[in-house]
Amino acid sequence: MIDMHSHFFPALTRAEAHAANADRAPWLAIRPDAVNGEIMVGERAFRPVYRALWDPEYRVAELDQQGVETQIVCATPVMFGYGWEAGKAAGWAARMNDLAVDFCARHPTRLKPLSQVPLQDLKRACAEVSRAQAAGCVGVQIGNHLGDKDLDDEQLVDFLIHCAEQSIPVLVHPWDMMGGQRMKKWMLPWLVAMAAETQLGMLSLILSGAMERIPESLKICFAHGGGSFAFLLGRADNAWKHRDIVRKDCPRPPSEYARRFHVDGIVFEPGALRLLVDVMGHDRVMLGSDYPFPLGEQSIGSLVRGADFLSPAQQQAILRGNAASFFNLEHLP
Repeated sequence: MIDMHSHFFPALTRAEAHAANADRAPWLAIRPDAVNGEIMVGERAFRPVYRALWDPEYRVAELDQQGVETQIVCATPVMFGYGWEAGKAAGWAARMNDLAVDFCARHPTRLKPLSQVPLQDLKRACAEVSRAQAAGCVGVQIGNHLGDKDLDDEQLVDFLIHCAEQSIPVLVHPWDMMGGQRMKKWMLPWLVAMAAETQLGMLSLILSGAMERIPESLKICFAHGGGSFAFLLGRADNAWKHRDIVRKDCPRPPSEYARRFHVDGIVFEPGALRLLVDVMGHDRVMLGSDYPFPLGEQSIGSLVRGADFLSPAQQQAILRGNAASFFNLEHLP
């Protein structure tokens, strides 16, 4: 199996983070047991975590237990730094990318890194994604928006065009979710807004006409099953047919663009996976876990392996083949 959606966080000290940005740079407070810890932002506790997030040896031992042969590793989104001054964000991204490469280097066939970029500065973002790719990253992870700018923003579209031209796969991950004080309990930003953010990113690319500008060679995957996209695609098509303001910049029905996107299969329920495969195509769904976070798939690959509506060949494509092709890992044994 190839798990193409997992996260890491380097063992950054408070001093290292504060030297970069005292108020905004995240760091890791590891507890005396060396197994548990807390991601901190400035002096604020952000998220409890455990050793697999920062220790590649511990991680690979857990992957052995799960039967995962290769895992794609990307930044925890709190690491993005999109709200920082661009020069500082560029230096931070380069440092995080080097740490990601180092994290994976101890087990080069088991762990493969994605880069992050200073998305607020197009020139710096393009330079860093190309540098990181040459240094050993197999793609790039970006957030689904940059402040009030969605993925249809000209600057972000130009970044995606650069990735297409350089054959750099892109994973789009929701972050900084909408909702504010209306979603302050029960993890509602993760349960409701995260799915909406992902659908918003996908539809913004489609309805704006951006997909007409972006080369079809772009490999782009949206995390968490594409959020609400598959379930509500019929609503978008209906709006396109009956409202000229929806089709103003989009020459074709939204559903005709769906199979230019990939998604991971983190949907947890057989009926949801069946719908996702029906809408996106089995060749556009990849195994992902969101490891090592508790909202991810705890038994990696179990949903796909138990899906009796998938043929053995389709299961194998989702469990391994699609990600091998997407990230150019066909050479792996």
